[in-house]
Amino acid sequence: MRDVVEIGLGKTAQRGYHLDDIAIVPSRRTRDVDDVSTAWQLDAYQFGIPCVGHPSDATMSPASAVRLGQLGGLGVLNVEGLWTRYENPTKVLEELSGLDEDARTTKRLQEVYAEPIRPDLIAERVRELRAGGGTVAVRVSPQHTLALAPVILDAGVDILVIQGTIVSAEHVSTTDEPLNLKEFIADLDLPVVVGGCTDYKTALHLMRTGAAGVIVGIGGDEWSTTESVLGIRVPMATAIADAAAARRDYLDETGGRYVHLIADGDIQTSGDIAKALGCGADAVMLGEPLSLCAEAPAGGAWWHSAASHPSLPRGAFETAGDPLGSMEQLLFGPADEPDGQLNLFGGLRRAMAKCGYRDLKEFQKVGLVLDR
Repeated sequence: MRDVVEIGLGKTAQRGYHLDDIAIVPSRRTRDVDDVSTAWQLDAYQFGIPCVGHPSDATMSPASAVRLGQLGGLGVLNVEGLWTRYENPTKVLEELSGLDEDARTTKRLQEVYAEPIRPDLIAERVRELRAGGGTVAVRVSPQHTLALAPVILDAGVDILVIQGTIVSAEHVSTTDEPLNLKEFIADLDLPVVVGGCTDYKTALHLMRTGAAGVIVGIGGDEWSTTESVLGIRVPMATAIADAAAARRDYLDETGGRYVHLIADGDIQTSGDIAKALGCGADAVMLGEPLSLCAEAPAGGAWWHSAASHPSLPRGAFETAGDPLGSMEQLLFGPADEPDGQLNLFGGLRRAMAKCGYRDLKEFQKVGLVLDR
């Protein structure tokens, strides 16, 4: 039974837990770290590490998305971002990375994102991703999916990511024709990843649309303002576990169709990655951590993709800091600090080895304990 707390007469709240509230419990067996695999697969596409690049212009350019793919992850480019609004957004990114803490960065973000999206640039960016030789994935918001999908599909992507702060399978609108995810996905011959979601029912309904993957979480981090703007905060450990329960029920319902879960939010260190996967995720979506690598297009600055919303921004702008190292060092080390920000997936491999698990599917069964 879920722990339910009465917060006042006639009103209860379910207790939820963040990743910081839990810890991994080693089992009776340990394993050599060289015998551990971090590989996973989304539809027909295989990846060496369970890492999906958050589609923020601060971290994902065509070049950095390709580089992440070369290192075993999946880079996702935002087709509503700067790379499809400007022929060469380098100067814009340099300006943003150079803003000091007193600058009105939110207003400036809104200004640079006011430039219209160019369909020809969407096709050009997809060609650049394709030329990199890896899996081509792009992100579009639910609001613009119907308008931009023909251009995206004609350009020839491998994976389509439909991502918003909160995405449901039953959007209601009296002014616009809502996106019917089930009908839209059924007409495609490529895998679609949808999200974010925060609870069991929404995760189950999104799985029933035919999605190959579901994003769990709203991309929250220390710079997110979604709670102060919308009152929404996601306890990620609980959200992932609930979505994993929905996946088990959907497996029974369909006779074996597996939907991958991608955790997006409150993930900063290798320990956070391990705990997210231990809760039931198949992969994690990394945003701010990737801003700390030398290949990040914004030179160390960070903003969530929702931070540039024209009327209701939900994310602060972090000014540029010095890179911790290359993307390869960030993902695979070596680390020269003991804080878990470098060698993210080397840390995951060691956590799996310490607990005796040889692959990610097995590691989802790891024991957890509340430590707060």
